[in-house]
Amino acid sequence: MLIKFDFNNMMESSIGDQGIKESDIEAVKDKAKDAYQYFEQNRGKGWMEWSELPYNQENVVRDIIYEAAEIRAKYKNFVVLGIGGSALGPMAVFNALCHLKYNDLEEKKRGVKFYVEDNVDPERMYALLDVIDPKETVFNVITKSGATSETMSQYLIITDILKKKCGEEWAKHIIATTSENKGNLIKLAKKEGFKTYFIPEGVGGRFSELCPVGLLPAAVLGIDIISLLRGASEIDKACNSSDPYKNPALMAATLQFIAMNKGKNISVMMPYADSLKLMADWYCQLWGESLGKAADLQGNIVHAGQTPVKALGVTDQHSQVQLYTEGPFDKVITLIGVKNFRKDIEIAQGVEEFPDVNFLCGHTMGELINTEREATEYALTRSKHMNNTILLDSVNANTIGQLMMFFQLETAYVGKMLNIDTFNQPGVEEGKNATYAMFNRKGYEAKKAELDAAPKKNAKYII
Repeated sequence: MLIKFDFNNMMESSIGDQGIKESDIEAVKDKAKDAYQYFEQNRGKGWMEWSELPYNQENVVRDIIYEAAEIRAKYKNFVVLGIGGSALGPMAVFNALCHLKYNDLEEKKRGVKFYVEDNVDPERMYALLDVIDPKETVFNVITKSGATSETMSQYLIITDILKKKCGEEWAKHIIATTSENKGNLIKLAKKEGFKTYFIPEGVGGRFSELCPVGLLPAAVLGIDIISLLRGASEIDKACNSSDPYKNPALMAATLQFIAMNKGKNISVMMPYADSLKLMADWYCQLWGESLGKAADLQGNIVHAGQTPVKALGVTDQHSQVQLYTEGPFDKVITLIGVKNFRKDIEIAQGVEEFPDVNFLCGHTMGELINTEREATEYALTRSKHMNNTILLDSVNANTIGQLMMFFQLETAYVGKMLNIDTFNQPGVEEGKNATYAMFNRKGYEAKKAELDAAPKKNAKYII
């Protein structure tokens, strides 16, 4: 079944003067149509190559499935070395589609243990090396350029250890996912003989989960990657209209665009399922890095974007929801619900003397979490705060593929409506360049001089 997008509580008919009128949608319908047509005209081109990933990977998928089976048969651990989209996507899909205590299961109940190292905190690397034997581990190094400082520092540490522990066989423990034609990692892969998968040139990190970046880790975990891609294609086809009322991702984009223009500068993603918790993390990068831009396509300074915030239902009903229901009208809250949980547990009898607890007995935890989601939706609506709901029939590879493609389409549409470059990341590059300069990397002398000339910190303001 296709995921459903319920936007009733974005509308004036539900939340009064804080809501969106149908006339507001009509007023930007041409802009929405233009965004859809621009996307369709550029499918598979430039930085929109990700749009064709559900359709053009038959051969690589076949190879990935075979390689994954070999890894499961020979090794005990699979470690992703990556950062940003190279890590967030694999983590989100792992969390969504594997047992929530996967690494703690007995070996006979799971495949290889799975780890994603997406930071350069030295204590974290020490912790990883305390719990794995590198000789029993495959390391999937993911970086298109092979110049990502964080990932390549990990690569250097791990390969040094592998050479010492595995001798001439060390290279068999590395799989490189990188650019086919340029960059350091492909050169290293050719030199050392690493098994290699390629990131299409027009697929940026935050849009890369449905290419080998995400498909290989998923397949190693036993996830049905064919179903994942099929789900993405199904929602893509369901969004085949320039009319927002017939294209759920375009309607979601249109509503967010209108909301931003009404001062709603925060987008809260709040799944009501622990399996979808990291999907909110993945969304935060997709939304924030794509839409947060200082300039529009004409070079005008606009400081566009909407700050993404992650939350988890029911957990954050006891922390953040107080703010969402009674705080400023500066947010759009997206709830994600799951109709049918893969497992459910009945709440046992046993406290008949306490009516304020006994009412739960005989119901299930699935009923409770969904009832609390509906109650949060009601509370937000009653307080006139914009909210919408995405509903999955269940969490499986197909619906996760749908959900990720839905958000990618929505992001692309909104970016065009905002008249910004959805696919660049100059703010990220500025931080990278400053890091390179601080390490005195050759070619960054001008940036180093700029940093040296920056005003020094005032000791008065450090107490």
